[in-house]
Amino acid sequence: MTKTVLSAAVMAAALSTTCAAELPVADFTREVGKVRPELHSSGFGPTICSLTQQALDDIRAMGFKSARTHDWALINPNQRVCDWHHIFPLVDLDATKPENYVFGPTDYLLKRTREEAGLDIFFRLGTSIEHSGPKVHFNSLIPKDFDKVAEVFAGTVRHYNRGWADGHEWNIRYWEIWNEPDGFNNMFCLPGGDAGADEAGTKSNELKRRELFAQLFVKCLKRLKGEFGDSIKVGGPALCWLNDEYFRYLLQACKDAGVAPDFISWHGYRNNPSDLSREADRARRMCDEMGFPKCELIVNEWHYFGETYSWTDMQRCSDPVVKERIWSGPDSHNGIRSACFTLATLADMQSSKLDQAFYYGCSHVGSWGFKDALQKKYKVFYALKLFGDIMRDYSVRCAGSTVGTVTSFPVRRADGRKGLLVVDYGGTSREIKVALKGVDAGAKPKAVVLDYTHDLEPLVREGYGDQALISKDGVLTLWKPDFFCAAFLVTFDK
Repeated sequence: MTKTVLSAAVMAAALSTTCAAELPVADFTREVGKVRPELHSSGFGPTICSLTQQALDDIRAMGFKSARTHDWALINPNQRVCDWHHIFPLVDLDATKPENYVFGPTDYLLKRTREEAGLDIFFRLGTSIEHSGPKVHFNSLIPKDFDKVAEVFAGTVRHYNRGWADGHEWNIRYWEIWNEPDGFNNMFCLPGGDAGADEAGTKSNELKRRELFAQLFVKCLKRLKGEFGDSIKVGGPALCWLNDEYFRYLLQACKDAGVAPDFISWHGYRNNPSDLSREADRARRMCDEMGFPKCELIVNEWHYFGETYSWTDMQRCSDPVVKERIWSGPDSHNGIRSACFTLATLADMQSSKLDQAFYYGCSHVGSWGFKDALQKKYKVFYALKLFGDIMRDYSVRCAGSTVGTVTSFPVRRADGRKGLLVVDYGGTSREIKVALKGVDAGAKPKAVVLDYTHDLEPLVREGYGDQALISKDGVLTLWKPDFFCAAFLVTFDK
């Protein structure tokens, strides 16, 4: 997973403090749209061995709309699931015959995902990532027969949507062709590795891989849309980042072949909450310019990535001091800063041009999970749960804003009751103020807080109990119990 990360300088500029007189606003008198649950999805789903009720309860608690199946072969040890080479293990056999497929383990896993976890399926066609080294590849080698791959993909869709090969009629809507083909030595690899003998050779290999992938993508897209038409949406390819040059090359190949992807997808590992929305603006312009105005935009891996560590630090460094910095404390990968980034990003994406978004999580435990090896929940779990609660309970978005480090996200329920998410992503003040409109002057707000020492607990302050304070001029004041990052869900009694 090679991603780009926002620089500290750009981050500081984007979150610069504005005029002290300006406050973020929560205007409940102005409706700006419906709450969009499709922007709160993830790779988290049950595993084949998730035998405890708690594991399912944890996934349901985060309130996701859909689960993306990428990397699921990696979190189900000794099980052959989801990846094309597991579903069709003997590549020289006839891909039109049901007996040559192995659907059983994937059937069971997807059934659990749909029925027990209550999640829609976003199916990634292709392979999980392979970190086997620069010159040793097995599953991530560029396939030799693109026609065979397209036929296997068609057989997979037919099995899950049309009952073929003792299959199902699940109407899985979204089918994504591959993942990160622009990755280096891990996803769409040349025999002997992707690097050339020198810089020019490496660049030549990169262009060769892009050309080959465009051929595969177009062939699979035509095959799937030819058989299944508008009953499914097909796209991809989940690029490592919003690489305009790569996308334009791919879209031009589609145009030349007379086919149109239903969506494009890419990844974003960031530390500025507005980045993904800005990327969606750029992607929309690109697709429109290329003649694909109906093409949907999907970020299907995103996660906080801090300024104080690198991908090399995470994956290869064994220095305990570095590991301590990455995995513990408020600035850690899944700590309170990460949690507040997550909530601010989720709020920001609700008004973006994105059609879907998937927080990257896959394994339940560890660096890309929601709990540690001792089953203690990370702060990001509580952030995802909080936003999931909002998605379940509220249907209308009202006008909010971001000023400096503070984001307000006001929502209303069907019965008119109001809720307000307030996130301070790195401010230094112990008090947060939000200007309210449309809240009764006599309303008594209550709040729960997520910070370094509190996990969605009632906000209590000496002199005010569990009530936040609304001043006479309609300003809501929230108190941060500790540290510089905190998030609150405020509710009003009327």
